[in-house]
Amino acid sequence: MDPYFPFLGILILALDLWAVVNILQSAASVGAKVAWILVIALLPVVGLLVWLLLGPRSVTA
Repeated sequence: MDPYFPFLGILILALDLWAVVNILQSAASVGAKVAWILVIALLPVVGLLVWLLLGPRSVTA
C-alpha cells in the first residue's frame, strides 16, 4: 500500500468539507444547495471538480 493514500483521503475530505461550507454560504436556493451537497457526498472527487467549475458562488458585498 502506498504511504500517501491516507494523506490523499484526508485531503479530499477536507476539500469536500470546504466545498460544503461554501455551498451553505452561497445565495443559491435551498434545493440547489441540497443537490450540490448530495453530488459532493456521493461523488467526492468528481463532485468537487464539477462544483468548482459550475457550482454556486458566495455573495460578496
